[in-house]
Amino acid sequence: QRPPTMSPFRKLAFVYNSEKPGAAELAPDLLEIARQGGAKKLKLSGDRRLPRSFFKDCDACCVIGGDGTLLGAVRGAAEADIPIIGVNHGSLGFLTTFSADEARAQFAALLEGDYRIARRALLDCKTGPRRSDVALNDVLVKDAKPSRIVRLEVFANDKLVTEYTCDGLIFSTPTGSTAYNLAAGGPIIHPQAEVIAMTPICPHTLSNRTIIFRNDVKLRVVNGTAGSRLLVAMDGQRNMVVTEGAPVEISMDRRTLAFAQRRDYSHYEVMRAKLKWSGGLLEKRVPRAVSRSRG
Repeated sequence: QRPPTMSPFRKLAFVYNSEKPGAAELAPDLLEIARQGGAKKLKLSGDRRLPRSFFKDCDACCVIGGDGTLLGAVRGAAEADIPIIGVNHGSLGFLTTFSADEARAQFAALLEGDYRIARRALLDCKTGPRRSDVALNDVLVKDAKPSRIVRLEVFANDKLVTEYTCDGLIFSTPTGSTAYNLAAGGPIIHPQAEVIAMTPICPHTLSNRTIIFRNDVKLRVVNGTAGSRLLVAMDGQRNMVVTEGAPVEISMDRRTLAFAQRRDYSHYEVMRAKLKWSGGLLEKRVPRAVSRSRG
């Protein structure tokens, strides 16, 4: 039985990466589809530095570009509590799940409610009074000076975990587990798992490996390197510099980010395609069986 349709989208913000070939041409095409479908309010921007009010009074945001373009829209979409429709015009495209052809073919139906919502966890990062930000993928903590080793103490719910001597620490959501976390040797985590992964970068102790924390943990990072400042990066998009001795606090944010996906979206299908995994013996045998039955 087909599930009921979701609420239609009538007020949309379009964000495209003007540096990605084809993105500037696709954006007005999708905007026109939305207009013909009865959209009442449309916004279009090719600037990745969006004002905080850009998503105000919208009920969805369509991002056309790569994962970096989508990550730039995370904070605004989360604050407005609207879903993101990700259209891939980049390279890898873990987060932007629609191809350009799929978007053109399916956009009208999607706007009418033919989609499903997937909620993704966000990290909240505080570096001082009234200094906080959110991340969909990860929070990176490292020395503000490039290539400098740091000594970092990590506390979980005020209990000391350990002290790291390393190039930095990556705090990752399940969504971000296939990003910097994976490149640093961390595990792949299903996006619906309610955990935080902490992965050290080039640790000096071989037993320092990724630690998986529950989603209700309150983490605190203290810089133990005298005379140094920390660089704290959210999703590789926004940076904060922390003065010597000031802690960095990381926890799961109370908000989540919504993705509007096609109904038959499969996380494992995406993993196989993006990471070049095998399709499996059954999938390889089915076409041959069909071919033999027709012969």
